[in-house]
Amino acid sequence: MSICNIFHYSTSIEDALQTLGNSKGIAKVLAGGTDLILDLQQGRHSPVDTLVDITNIPELNVLEYRDQKLFIGASVPHRMITNSPDVISHSQALAEASGLIGGPQVRNVATLGGNVAHALPAADGTIALMAMDAKAEIATLEGRRMTPLKEIFRGPGKSTLDPKKELLVGFYLSKKIENAGSSFKRIMRPQGVAIAILNCGLWLEREGNIVKDIRISIGPSGPVPRRLIEVENSLRGKQPSTEAITEANIVLQEEANFRTSRHRASEEYRKEMAAVLLKNTLLAAWERSGAEGEFND
Repeated sequence: MSICNIFHYSTSIEDALQTLGNSKGIAKVLAGGTDLILDLQQGRHSPVDTLVDITNIPELNVLEYRDQKLFIGASVPHRMITNSPDVISHSQALAEASGLIGGPQVRNVATLGGNVAHALPAADGTIALMAMDAKAEIATLEGRRMTPLKEIFRGPGKSTLDPKKELLVGFYLSKKIENAGSSFKRIMRPQGVAIAILNCGLWLEREGNIVKDIRISIGPSGPVPRRLIEVENSLRGKQPSTEAITEANIVLQEEANFRTSRHRASEEYRKEMAAVLLKNTLLAAWERSGAEGEFND
């Protein structure tokens, strides 16, 4: 059984947008296809009229610095992100997150844009990008716009992108600053290529022995990927210590919306392990910021 009526290879953003807009039925963008193709083959997705392959569009495959900001095209595969010296230097959290997605075969084809567009609340690449305060570039036939990543999500597996009018071009990460570090960690069952039970991306800027600024995203802590603003506020301006982490965890339990999933883990387990992830990612990012030694007790 065919998974679509029309399969179109696009070589430009304009061509892809025109093809999507001209579709007589449901139109979908195809990049890595590691989720979409399986969903179509196994009947978990409504039949599609038009599939638009964007893997050969040059601009979507770019990974480069632009005005000191790191740009990662939507079709860049996770393998390239994981192995990129620029990504490792600029955002170790994103490099770590991409390295945990699927197995080697999946990382060879799965893309960062697909990870974000799928809009799952615990998508590894998305959680790391949230912690890095990434901005998304979106194209239409009328022009382009930049938008905060959080504005792309409206529910589990649901994005705000118009499938017939909009195309995700890529992501911009703010310019690298001194005395900053990031980290990404996750808990899986079983360990290996499983879907995350819980994950955490964290970025911080250090000033002496104080956390000057910090961004934290834990997934799934709600129906959409998000930052934990109150947890960030509880740590900002403080010296990392066991006491500070304990106080932050109290805030975390109140702010995050963990739930029980019969396929993954209970709410209670997630609450307990969220505290562990928060401490471990904070410690790793703190060390990468150039701090000497571990937390003060």
